[in-house]
Amino acid sequence: MPLSLVPRRTAVIASIALASATLPAACGTDRSADGGGSGAPSALTKPDKNAIAAPAPDSFKVAVETSKGTFTILAHRDWAPRGVDRFYHLVKLGYFDDTRFFRVLSGFMAQFGVHGDPKVNAAWEPLQLEDDPVKQSNKRGTVTFATGGPNTRTTQLFINYADNANLDAMGFAPIGEVVDGMAVVDSLYADYGEGAPQGGGPDQGRIATEGNAYLTQNFPKLDFIRSARIAP
Repeated sequence: MPLSLVPRRTAVIASIALASATLPAACGTDRSADGGGSGAPSALTKPDKNAIAAPAPDSFKVAVETSKGTFTILAHRDWAPRGVDRFYHLVKLGYFDDTRFFRVLSGFMAQFGVHGDPKVNAAWEPLQLEDDPVKQSNKRGTVTFATGGPNTRTTQLFINYADNANLDAMGFAPIGEVVDGMAVVDSLYADYGEGAPQGGGPDQGRIATEGNAYLTQNFPKLDFIRSARIAP
């Protein structure tokens, strides 16, 4: 499993690019479409490479309902077209539903984008994107893909809590910005801190192999996305 470069204010820390989490029973997303017993729709376990490569609208809003409230992301395709296209199709497929904010570092960023099913993660892991040029700075409220080095973006994103301009030269290209509800993002549970092995937070390798049973038992206070939908 490739590593994802997870930025810090003064350094880039490597972490697992794709992790998994069993979906919480309280979340009502319908997983019945998958015929392989994975619990996820077949569109997620067997993504159509041609369909997910189709261009997204020039701009669109995504309403993200979380365990702390709702915030809205405005995506700008002219900022980072490949990244925005991927984000658009992930949202359309319901990819982010029931996923955890597994790494929240106060004053820096909140990271999300590992799915609740290991088969989904395995399906998307090889679908890496070519990089987009960095056209916008990683200012507070901007939304950016995590990366495992050149041309390795897949599904993980982070929201900048601060003006992290040092990330720009590292190739982290923002795809959009939180335009409403940044207070919700600010309120995401952050007391677990940095993930293992650098800190005491979730170990992404264990998320990948043990799912939400591991997170629920060891990190029950993590906030999560209930749903993410294209807003009218």
